[in-house]
Amino acid sequence: MARQETITADEYTYTVVLERDAASGVYTVTVPALPGCITEGQNLADARAQAREAIQGYLESLQKDGLPLPASEEPDNNVIRDQVSVKLVRA
Repeated sequence: MARQETITADEYTYTVVLERDAASGVYTVTVPALPGCITEGQNLADARAQAREAIQGYLESLQKDGLPLPASEEPDNNVIRDQVSVKLVRA
């Protein structure tokens, strides 16, 4: 018989900055609240999906190392701003 455990998840929302390269059309995505969290996507939908995946991995790494999860912060530059939410399963 399988053991049943309750799994809970918290939702975190971070501001992402999407910058489109005029030559290639590729969007570079940074997350100001998560230093070094950078990804890219071929279009806005892909960039947002890649951002979710990058944020998820970043937070899981912090969680695994027992480090606190950073709060979201608003960037000061004049580019597209969006927010991405991820659910993180508590260990």
